[in-house]
Amino acid sequence: MFLDDEELFVLTGYRWHSKQVAELRRMGVPFRVNAAGRPAVAKSAIEGSKPAQDQPKKWVPSWANAA
Repeated sequence: MFLDDEELFVLTGYRWHSKQVAELRRMGVPFRVNAAGRPAVAKSAIEGSKPAQDQPKKWVPSWANAA
């Protein structure tokens, strides 16, 4: 359901929770900080997502672009 400590380290490159929080913010990954001060990242927030530039563009017929 949530990334474990090792997965957070691999994702952010940091072991300190404060550094992980800063890196997650920089990366734009949604998370919450729990009562222990640890960032909680849902696995669904990072699984199967591709950056917009990697996604293929949707085909649009040439007549649809004529204005």
